[in-house]
Order: sequence, then structure tokens, then C-alpha cells
Amino acid sequence: MTAQLPAGAPMPAAVPGPSASSISASASAGPTAVTRTAPAVPDTVNGAAPPPARRSRGVPRLRALDGLRLLAALMVAAYHLGGRNGEIAVAWGSSPARQFPSLHSAFAYGCLGVQIFFVISGFVICMSGWGRSLRSFIASRVARLYPAYWVAILLVTAAFALPWVAFEALGPSDVLTNLTMLQQPLGAKRVLGVCWTLWAEMRFYALFALCVVLPGATRRRVVLFCAGWTLAAALAQAAHVPALDVVLMPQYAPFFIGGIGCYLLHRYGGRDPVAWAVVGVSWLTGQHHAVAGLWHPPSAHAFSYRSTVVVIAIVTVGFALVVAVALGRMQWANWRWLTVAGALTYPFYLVHEHLGWVAVQGLHGGLRLPSYATLALTVALMLTLAWVLHRWVERPLTPVLRQAVDPRPRR
Repeated sequence: MTAQLPAGAPMPAAVPGPSASSISASASAGPTAVTRTAPAVPDTVNGAAPPPARRSRGVPRLRALDGLRLLAALMVAAYHLGGRNGEIAVAWGSSPARQFPSLHSAFAYGCLGVQIFFVISGFVICMSGWGRSLRSFIASRVARLYPAYWVAILLVTAAFALPWVAFEALGPSDVLTNLTMLQQPLGAKRVLGVCWTLWAEMRFYALFALCVVLPGATRRRVVLFCAGWTLAAALAQAAHVPALDVVLMPQYAPFFIGGIGCYLLHRYGGRDPVAWAVVGVSWLTGQHHAVAGLWHPPSAHAFSYRSTVVVIAIVTVGFALVVAVALGRMQWANWRWLTVAGALTYPFYLVHEHLGWVAVQGLHGGLRLPSYATLALTVALMLTLAWVLHRWVERPLTPVLRQAVDPRPRR
């Protein structure tokens, strides 16, 4: 894709600790694995002791969060395959608005799946980083993000090099640069359009690692990090200094911070007013940035019209669902298949857009399948490929890469 910032991009998969019921930390979409809750040492905020961390011998896996992650990924896929113009119109042979006259406007809201991913990422990364050393935290991020990403880069490059594919592969230098995941700051062309979200995730990881993981996670430190980042992001927005925008990401910071606030609710319970304040302020500022980035006036020349009310509603529902998971209101969604759904999300996120173009071109343009059948089969094929990547790439390579980065025995 050529992911347009706030116009939405595919979601990446999330990524992925001791303490607090934990899913394996995913960045924005990916498998999750729960660890046992370790009681937190109460620290004070403004002199007041927070509610004690929840104690539990064995906390059930947060499978509802896995399902929410896949839902966000499918939203992004709907956007990339039927909710915008661009390269996907080449694959369809015409604008998706002609292919999906009734649903293309709904698909256009799928880009908001990215914002929901960022909220989930804030939750999971705070969970993952709590109680970990800096080296262990870095190892978990590197091992979670890179194996499937490297293979996705090579798969898309190889597919686009085929003579009958309508899309052009990038040159060797750009492809090699993409393997670092630093192509955006280095100014190289992107093999995967969705990588802009991974670049946002990496900056979030760096901020959280330096401000929270390195000195050691405590409730007070996490709250101060949320408050400081919120204020700094607002000042960066007002200052119009590009360097500050790169570091502080004012348009995405509220979603990461809101996810951290949700984790505080999960860890300390729903009676924590400070955690509710973090979530509330993040929702208020997040909906502002979502509307500012995605709304536009009605126009006969626009692909679709996004309503302010609908954008706010989707952001609100995304926050509300993560809060519900945090407070244990979604424990009924404990089906085993949701674990598989969470595991497939990240590789699906990586491959669904560009390889989806190739699938659409072959199924619709080559085999002449109807539009809706092509869309459903393309998503099914991408989920199948995601399972292959998870089974034969992530599962064997993730522990090897983690051990290479952090060879110390894991507790």
C-alpha cells in the first residue's frame, strides 16, 4: 500500500513479562501469551497510595484482545482492498467504488483499525515491559517484529518481480534498506506500505524503554510518562517543528497513551481515578486527531465521505472495547480459536495489502470471479499465508532471535 497517514494503513501485527496477567507483548497485532500476575509494590502518586495490583495465581489468557486485534486487522484489509483508490484500482481494473457500490464507503472507515491497534499496543507494551530489564524488553521486540517482516519483504519483492504482475518491484538498494525497518527516516521507498505503522511502533518502544523500562516500571513512573508525553505531544503540535513531530508523534501518541491507561486499569482495578483520567484525556485528544486527519468535506470527486460522527464513534468503540478487556468484562470471549486469530494478525497485516493486490489481479482479472467472491477469497488466502508464516517462520525463529539478543536465562 502506500499507506497514508491518518488515511489509515494496514495495521501491522502486534507484537508482543513478568508481573500482571500478561499476553506476550505485541506491538499492534500478533500472538499473545499470558503470564501470571505478580503483586505490584505500591508506589505513591502525589502522596496517595494507589489501589493494590490485582493478585491472581493464574490469570486467564486475554483472548478477547487477540480477537480485537484480528478485527482491527480485517478493518485495515477492507480499507486497503476496497476502501480507497490507488494501486488497488489497478488490480481490480477499475475503482473499488465501482466494484463495491454499496460498501466502499463503509470500507473507507477501515483505516481506523490502525488507531485501535495503537491502543492495543499501548496496553500490551506496558504489560510486557513491566518488570523486565531493558535488554530483555529489546530482545522481545526485535524477536517479535523482524522474522515475519523479513520474509514478507522478500515475498512481496519476488511477487512484484514476476512478469505478469502489474506492479513494479523496488530496486535492490531500497529492498535491502527496508530490511532494517528504518526506510522511512532514511528516505528509501517502502516495500510494504504498512511499514509506516511499524515505524510509529518503534518510536513508541524507544520512548517507553528509555522513560519507563530502563529506570524500572512503577505506577508513578508510568503515570508521569503518560502525563509528560501527552503535554509534550500537544506542545509539539503547536510548535510546528518537524523534529518534535518525529519523536513525539502528536497524532498517534493519544492512542498509545490510552492503551497504557487501560493497562493501569487492568493492573490496579477500575477504581483508579488516575488511570481513568489517562484513558479519558487520551480518548478526547485521540478523537480530535482522528477527525483532523481523516475527515474531509463532501465532494463529488472524493472516493468516499467520512463523517465526523462515525469517526468519533469508531474511536470511542475501540477505546471502550480495550477498557472492557482491561476490566475483565470480556472474559466470556475465551474461545481457543481467538489465540490462533491473535497469532495470525501480525503476518496477515504484513502481507495482506501488496500480495492482496496480486491475488485480486489473478482472481478478478484472470479468473473473472465476482468482486465479493474475490475479496473474500483474497482475505482467506492472506490468512492462510499468515498461518504459514507463523508456523514456519515465527515459531522457529522468534526464540532463536530472542536468545541471540539476550542470551541470559529467562526467568
